Amino acid sequence: MPQIPAAYIARAHTVLGSVSFLTALFLGLLFHYKKLCKNAVATYPEEFFPSVSATIGDWYPERNIFQLLIAFTSGPRLGLVAFEYLLHSTNSSSPFPLVTLTSGLLRTITCGGWVYITSSDDGEVHDFFMISYLVLTIPWMWGCTTFNFFLSLIPLVYFYLQHKLHRVPGAYTRYSFFEWGLIALDLMFDSFTEEELRLRKFQFSFGDPSATIQSTEAAKQQTAPTEKAEPEIQIDPSKNPVAKAKAPANPPISAVPESRFSLRLVLPPSLKPFISFVSSIYLSYIFWSIFTSLIPTLFYFSIWELGIAGHELALLSTLSPIFLSFNPVLSWAKSRGGSTTLHIFSLLALGAFILDKPIHRLWLVFLGTCAVMCKQVATWATSDIDQQSIITALGFLLSSLSKHANHTNNPVWPLVNSESGGYNKIGIVLAALAIYEHHIRQPTISETAKDVTQNTNPPQAQVDTTQGHWLAGAVPLGSLIFILHNLLSDSSTLIAWNWTGYQDYQPRGPVPHLHGSLTFAAQLFGLLLALTSVTHDLTDILAHPLWFTYGSAATIVLYAYRDWSGYFGGLNLAVFITSIIPIVLKQASAASGSTWQSTGKVYFTAMLVYCLLALSSTWTVAYAFVVLVAQMACLSLAFRWPGLKLSCSAESKNTLSSNFVSYSRGAIACFAFFSFAASVYRISSRFPQCFKPGPRILTAGIWTIHFGLDNQGRDSQRLVRNVVRDMELDRVVFGERDLTRVIVEEMGYYVDIGPGPASHTWGCVLLSKFPIINSTHHLLPSPGGELAPAIEAVLDVWGTPVTVVVAHNGQEEDPLDRELQSTELARIMAASYPQPVLFLGYVVSKPHAPRPAPYEILVQDGRVFDIDKDDLDRWCEYILYRGMYRTSYARISRGKVTDTELQIGQFVLPPYGTTVVDDSEGARYLRSQKEDMPEHHWFTMDYYEDHPNNKAKGGHAYHVFGTPLYYQIPPDPSKVLCYQRATPEEQR
Repeated sequence: MPQIPAAYIARAHTVLGSVSFLTALFLGLLFHYKKLCKNAVATYPEEFFPSVSATIGDWYPERNIFQLLIAFTSGPRLGLVAFEYLLHSTNSSSPFPLVTLTSGLLRTITCGGWVYITSSDDGEVHDFFMISYLVLTIPWMWGCTTFNFFLSLIPLVYFYLQHKLHRVPGAYTRYSFFEWGLIALDLMFDSFTEEELRLRKFQFSFGDPSATIQSTEAAKQQTAPTEKAEPEIQIDPSKNPVAKAKAPANPPISAVPESRFSLRLVLPPSLKPFISFVSSIYLSYIFWSIFTSLIPTLFYFSIWELGIAGHELALLSTLSPIFLSFNPVLSWAKSRGGSTTLHIFSLLALGAFILDKPIHRLWLVFLGTCAVMCKQVATWATSDIDQQSIITALGFLLSSLSKHANHTNNPVWPLVNSESGGYNKIGIVLAALAIYEHHIRQPTISETAKDVTQNTNPPQAQVDTTQGHWLAGAVPLGSLIFILHNLLSDSSTLIAWNWTGYQDYQPRGPVPHLHGSLTFAAQLFGLLLALTSVTHDLTDILAHPLWFTYGSAATIVLYAYRDWSGYFGGLNLAVFITSIIPIVLKQASAASGSTWQSTGKVYFTAMLVYCLLALSSTWTVAYAFVVLVAQMACLSLAFRWPGLKLSCSAESKNTLSSNFVSYSRGAIACFAFFSFAASVYRISSRFPQCFKPGPRILTAGIWTIHFGLDNQGRDSQRLVRNVVRDMELDRVVFGERDLTRVIVEEMGYYVDIGPGPASHTWGCVLLSKFPIINSTHHLLPSPGGELAPAIEAVLDVWGTPVTVVVAHNGQEEDPLDRELQSTELARIMAASYPQPVLFLGYVVSKPHAPRPAPYEILVQDGRVFDIDKDDLDRWCEYILYRGMYRTSYARISRGKVTDTELQIGQFVLPPYGTTVVDDSEGARYLRSQKEDMPEHHWFTMDYYEDHPNNKAKGGHAYHVFGTPLYYQIPPDPSKVLCYQRATPEEQR
């Protein structure tokens, strides 16, 4: 029967692949050298060598010849994938060959994607397939001596960023060298298979209906009598596709050449447990960081659509534990190599920060979340669940602590970078070190124990896994993860939940930057209770219904009460939630038992519960208590109710070592210290002072900033701070996310946020350089469901009480909601007549629009004036006023911070104890030139488009008018006083 050595297939792949790329390069240099070197930044001679993408995809005939030759390579490539699978699966029950087969097939498909969809066809699709190809190369090359390939990725990424971000001429040529180097290394790696196939004497037989693939020892006919040759592997089309023979009892060492090597870290034996403990906490921190980064990353697209954009489907990445329903995948994920590989894949999410386009970052976060969820679930589904539950809790607290210390931003989130408070590179380096330590550490008990999941007919679990039982393990876990994420992942959430503002110059409740550490103290106390219950076998106490009653009572207090009383309920809820983390995780582990079917079912259902609760918390309108009741009802299944067999009967035996307990208590103490230290460090040393302390000037601005993300989907707190500082705003309002931490701590402002999450609305923010005397939070009428928040505050402006109303109304979807909301806002403003009033609101209405549109209702019924009635180019942001002299008005383009502009109005208060004498239209519209006004009324010159300093302002500039508008104060006795410095009595 004719036979062809399988090594020839590997050689054909190497030759065809090399000829394809070399031919394209030769023809490209011959026909289109300078055109191939040209890119968006520079051309020849700065760029003097073409990239792979340009060579194979931009010009005829090299593109067409390359695609023809590379098509012939597909057959040998698929053959290599099959041979690699057969080589490694012959005498192995490991799931790794199946993973290699899957990654090899997907790698071939993605190769076709970036080959046949070139950068000139669709750059984003080409880049997606190229990135996917490189990612799939990791499991394909795993364990082999191919580190040159991965090391080449570092300069490749560096020079690509130099070209793409910094637009450095010549950087793309250097990038091209490494890109061609990766192609060469890739082909060389696949060529190694030729030598392996030759040593194993793999042969491809044809000409017989029952074609076979044979694997024998070298020179089978000459084998010594005492030696046993490897049996053949037959392919029988009438039966199984691959019939594996039993492996020899003592296979020769030379049968499978060893190409693996590992580096061992030499440490004193006493330090190894501590290093492993720290490494595990950091990897848990990475899990929570990636997990919590998913929603803000995908929410960017909902901002621009102001609704469902479709990208919300990325939330389904949290359902990736469904893949663990397959026994080979679960076994691989539990293995040391599998968990290490999943950790490496998860780094894609951390590395997404280098990408500019939000959609590219979302893709990588999606893939990273899939990987990290599978890894974490495989970790939870182990025999040492007591230890893993404490590690999970400590990692979560470290994630929350890092946000508290970093202006509510996790420093390794992909939506931050070095310009917005990110420490991404440091985080990735530490993650790589932790992964390395995880890979080389001694095997755990669960890894050395017999893996019963490898049996084709697994035995029944030790616990009764009826439907109620496995649900009792899954549903509470989903609720627990949701509560941790929704209420405790940020220290300011419980504070903002019931915050109601100021009274008599003092805040009625706790403030985030000062009292956030109390939230940590409560969580740490709860975790200490959990640790004590595990070490003393007292978990039955925390699983008792009375403890659930305590948690339910704390939830009721959180919802029903406000300010300090409500926050006290939140602190008790924090104690309760963190104390039951080991119970819930242990019950889920017991429910999954030892069967791979149960593992996938339990943890998939848990994450499905999480997704449903997360969506409910977003879509439920005005009924926050519905979500609270649902989450507590789900959590109740984790407790042992008398007469009801709901919870899984997992043994309550302490498996924690004394070292681990000691380290955990030390970590809790360190977290407590650093949380209080962060609070003290972040207390603003700047007492709020006005930018212009002399004249009785009030400069106010409205800026609707959607969720604190700029146009590139990155955190925008510092960009907002820069503009506010440049424009010297005494007041600013922006909607929908707490963006106050940077501004409050670095610039010194009084802050009011509300209404809080208890009212289930997006809320708004008031920042003031002037003391806030009193404030009231309003949830405006919304029978149609378009919830709208408002803050009514009385400020002490140069000794004169000024009522300031900030609001964020609904959109156009419900006209009745908009009419009722406008009517209520007009009532609030009219109630303080004739005292000074300033309205800064997001109102969707055309200027001068008649009733029932908001404009006429607000102006007429509220007894206020438009800042400039002749500005007809507005749509959503409006500044209205009464009882003050308006002296200037400016509109600043959105730049890269947000999708809405900044509107600014400057006002002068009448002398203390007096009012505006003439507020007729003629008096209010005495327009003026900037040069005719005192200099302290001028806005900064840097924001004129033609000013030399404008390029450094992030794309912001005076637009619509091209300049601020200035207005004279009408001639009356107060005019002279208004331009003079205020007396000490007037400044009180």
